[in-house]
Amino acid sequence: MMNLANPGFLWLFLLFVPLIAWWVWSRKKANPSMRISSTSAFQALPTSWKVYAIHFSFALKLAALAILIIILCRPQSYDKWSESETNGTDIVLSIDISASMLSRDLQPNRLEAAKEVAADFVAKRETDNIGIVIFSGEGFTLLPMTTHQAMLVNTINEININMLDADGTAIGDGIATAINRIEGGKAKSKSIILLTDGTNNSGIVAPLTAAEIAQQKGIRIYTIGIGTHGTADTPYARGFGGELLYKPMPVTIDEPLLKKVAEMTGGKYFRATDNNVLADVFTEIDKLEKTKIDTKNFSLTYDNYQPWAWALLIVVMLNVVMQYTVLRRIP
Repeated sequence: MMNLANPGFLWLFLLFVPLIAWWVWSRKKANPSMRISSTSAFQALPTSWKVYAIHFSFALKLAALAILIIILCRPQSYDKWSESETNGTDIVLSIDISASMLSRDLQPNRLEAAKEVAADFVAKRETDNIGIVIFSGEGFTLLPMTTHQAMLVNTINEININMLDADGTAIGDGIATAINRIEGGKAKSKSIILLTDGTNNSGIVAPLTAAEIAQQKGIRIYTIGIGTHGTADTPYARGFGGELLYKPMPVTIDEPLLKKVAEMTGGKYFRATDNNVLADVFTEIDKLEKTKIDTKNFSLTYDNYQPWAWALLIVVMLNVVMQYTVLRRIP
């Protein structure tokens, strides 16, 4: 079934009225005349086929104009199935929101830098099923698995350190909560991206225990340690006005633990010492986590102007051939 996306262009068919009127008038003016005593000698002569060819050439021009108008109307057809191969996987972002994530060795701080690159990462994964987990002294599912990119980006942008009351860094709980979210997914590839800036000092589940569970379920864990080497301006208290107070403090990231978690599950450990390195880390993970899947798409409408374009080309070429052959004028 055909539909026109821009039916307003059909009004252009009204141009045919003045064009046909002009053609009739111009043909009358184009016929030469002379006076003779009698036309009886010419009445038996047949009309030349070239006279009809001239009218046929004009009809071709009108046909070309009609086809062009239809193309401008964007003819569309319904009910089209298409199959394609695309990338798809299940991913959970598990983000540390402990107070130390406000340290200023990344700009403007670790948490905001992580949110920025995470949102950009999610925006590029159009066919993936992604969930968001946050953790400090405990783990919490902020957003279940979804393919709704706008919701994912908005959720990431709203993350702040006040979302959980428990203090500390429960890396194991962050992993365990992410496993609970992702294990029911239907994708063949399942991955957890863990972002943290500290050491495991809280929670119920030990990080290596959580890693063993992920290993058994075929879930890869990419671990990212956020923080520079040496010291960083880190919040340690609040002032009388509620503002955060900062002082240089040693950056303590349990890299051996994060490397072990990644190694056990077939993932990889990254150290992000500044904003650019953090962005590069997510770029590398984006390249690693791609799984081919076959998808079937149903399109309600699709443009179907190609046959009309071919018809226009044929009509124009036929008219050009006539102009340079049977209708060619001798100078």
